[in-house]
Amino acid sequence: MTNPSATQVAVLGGGCFWCLEAVYLEARGVIQVESGYMGGHVDKPTYEQVCSGTTGHAEVVRVTFDPDVISYHDVLEIFFTIHDPTTLNRQGNDVGTQYRSVIFFDSPEQEASARKVIAEMAIVWDAPIVTEVAPAQTWYKAEDYHQDYFRQHPLQGYCAFVVAPKVAKFRKIYAERVK
Repeated sequence: MTNPSATQVAVLGGGCFWCLEAVYLEARGVIQVESGYMGGHVDKPTYEQVCSGTTGHAEVVRVTFDPDVISYHDVLEIFFTIHDPTTLNRQGNDVGTQYRSVIFFDSPEQEASARKVIAEMAIVWDAPIVTEVAPAQTWYKAEDYHQDYFRQHPLQGYCAFVVAPKVAKFRKIYAERVK
C-alpha cells in the first residue's frame, strides 16, 4: 500500500475532464483521479456555470500519484500525448476557455518540470504549444455524476467517440504504464 504522505498531486486541464480522468485511472502509480474546476473567479462554481465560459475556470483533473511508481514528468508526458496542446481554448468540438490546456503547479519543482516537458514536447507537435502554466488555485470538485464518468457510461456518444479513442491511444503508446 502507498504511504499517503509520499503521494503527489498534479492538476491538469486538457479539454473535457472525462477524457483525462479515464486515461489516468488506467495509469500505473495513479492512486486517485477527481474531476473538478480550477482557475476561475467564482466560488463553488457549478458545471453549468463553468460550461457558460464566464467563470474563468478550466475543467481539470486532480491526479494523486505515487512518485515512486510514476514521476510527475511521466504524468505530464502522458498529458501531452492524450490531448492537443496547440489549440487555444479548444479540444476538438469542445470550445471555450473552460477547455484550455493548462498545468496548475503547486511548487517551484512542478513549475520547472512543466516547463521542461513543454520544451521537450515542442519538437513533437507541428504547431506551438499554448498550454498555460499557472500556480494552483482553489480546487472545486465537480459534481458526483462527473466522477468516473467513462467507466459508468462507456456507450454514451461522447464517451464512445471521443473518450474511448484517447484511452485506446494511451494503452497503445504506454502499454508498460497500464495498471
